[in-house]
Amino acid sequence: MPLLRLLACLLAIGVLRAAEYPVTSPDGQVALVVSLDAGGVPRYRVTHHGKPVVLDSRLGFEAADKTKSLLDGFELVGTAQSKTDSSWKPVYGERAVIPDRYVQLTVQLAHKATGTRVNIISRAYDEGAALRYEFPAGQGTPATFAFAAERTEFRFPEGTYGYEEHGTEGEYSRVLIPAIKKDCERPLTVEFPDGRFASLVEAVLDLYPRMLLSPSPFTPGALASALSGPATLTAPAVTPWRAFIVGDRPGDLVERNHLVLNLNPPCAIADTAWIKPGKAIREVSLSTPGGKACIDFAVAHGFRHILYDAGWYGHEYDDASDARGVHLDQKRVGHIPNHPGLDLAEVIAYGKARGIGVFLYVNRRALERQLDEILPLYEKWGVAGVKFGFVNVGAQQWSTWVHAAVRKAAAHHLMVDIHDSYRPSGLTRTYPNLLTQEGVRGNENMPTAAHNATLPFTRSPAGPADVTICVYDQRIKTTRAHQLAFAVVSYSPLQLLYWYDRPAQFDGAPELAFFDHVPTVWDDTKVVAGKIGDHATLARRSGQDWFVGTITGAEARDLTVPLGFLPAGKKFTAHIYENGDTPAATRVRMETVDATGTLRAHLPAAGGQAVWLTPAK
Repeated sequence: MPLLRLLACLLAIGVLRAAEYPVTSPDGQVALVVSLDAGGVPRYRVTHHGKPVVLDSRLGFEAADKTKSLLDGFELVGTAQSKTDSSWKPVYGERAVIPDRYVQLTVQLAHKATGTRVNIISRAYDEGAALRYEFPAGQGTPATFAFAAERTEFRFPEGTYGYEEHGTEGEYSRVLIPAIKKDCERPLTVEFPDGRFASLVEAVLDLYPRMLLSPSPFTPGALASALSGPATLTAPAVTPWRAFIVGDRPGDLVERNHLVLNLNPPCAIADTAWIKPGKAIREVSLSTPGGKACIDFAVAHGFRHILYDAGWYGHEYDDASDARGVHLDQKRVGHIPNHPGLDLAEVIAYGKARGIGVFLYVNRRALERQLDEILPLYEKWGVAGVKFGFVNVGAQQWSTWVHAAVRKAAAHHLMVDIHDSYRPSGLTRTYPNLLTQEGVRGNENMPTAAHNATLPFTRSPAGPADVTICVYDQRIKTTRAHQLAFAVVSYSPLQLLYWYDRPAQFDGAPELAFFDHVPTVWDDTKVVAGKIGDHATLARRSGQDWFVGTITGAEARDLTVPLGFLPAGKKFTAHIYENGDTPAATRVRMETVDATGTLRAHLPAAGGQAVWLTPAK
């Protein structure tokens, strides 16, 4: 029998059909299927409501020594399935209780040519799906695996758009998936032809290189994981999760972003009472009077911390600068006549007496040299936390370093804010002393309003973003009301407000009372409305109070905000802070509302509306 005819016959009777190993979410709406074809190539696919999220896509690793690549030639060893149905309470977050319900399937494979054992662990949640690789123990000696590339593919349905971004402070472009260029950032939000959405996220990035996304070398039009350097694993070991948050609308990606946290281990800190999220203001005069003025402002306006930014221990880019003591950067203070100097101990004591903590900025150059010295030293000084600046990201060694630094900071009761290119992968669940991070085009770049209206649905699925909100700076490309509302729209447990502003600029404008009242952590979060890049309305609850932030992009629009998220039968007083006649002007008005009503938001281009809802007396 000719070979082609034989193959056709075998296919007809199913001999060469891929073996499939499905797992389905508790609600039955999300499914992930791992398969192994006749050539031993492992693949997976994901569906939501029975519709494709990811089409059959390859799995595997490529080694520098091609004979050790793990791309095909696998055989099944066994499978194991388990279920979890629980919930947990974070130390702080966007919601007080987080459901953790999923079905897990482990597909155990052996590579025939090398004998390597690899497990594909897949999970199906109501919120999405995830998979990772596991190299189990018992692999022989040495059980170390070196890979030049991970070849996990992401083949989306034809006609799917992605919100492409390059560089963690880049701008977003909506493009068809096959047009996405090399090294696209994650998370990647995708929009399917039928109007559904998903966000491709990375979770538990620790002892492994960062994943970016590039065109697949195997499948035209598909994307594949592009590691930021080689990976070396020693069994037992696991890789980060590649996960998909799924939804019928963009807002679902925000309401379900706890999937990233669920993929991380539980809190590893026994006593978390010292971890205090809250609002903070930056001090840049690098002086004792300046620090005390910021502390007085913090007390008066309900803030929790102040931050001494770069320059307090010398020039941040100078490897000779010593973060073990105060050595003011003369490039920052030398031009100031009769600069009063900085007595950091005095400022810290002044803050402690008033319930205000002091954060210190330290550039990665000093962190890399002095981390094990300065952490116990700062704890002794009474410092509340450290802002890491310009940490290296990408390569496996730097993923390992930065996460180890967070753990070491926790051992010395220090909170952490990581700035510049670092993006979250859920570590804050395990080590909640990591309050926030930048990895976002915030007000240091003066982004457009359209960019701000994009961020909730593209960057926020990964976790908190320190966007450095401000109101007085003339370079802001939005209205003041937009900035007020952004304190609700953008989640950051350590929210830096008045970033380019100074306490001396504060003019007592009545709308700024919103910053006094707005919290930084929440008991519940709802996305009321939103279209990526056009507008976003988020409602968040703290205790009995609700806060609503509405922002618009480049176009003016009138929006009606339904209040169905309020408890039925209760009246609320709505304190409304909205646009005035000029970008810097803001009106304040009050209404009595309930769950059956709505709020009117009249928004000029780049406008916003911030609302504080408190139970009516």
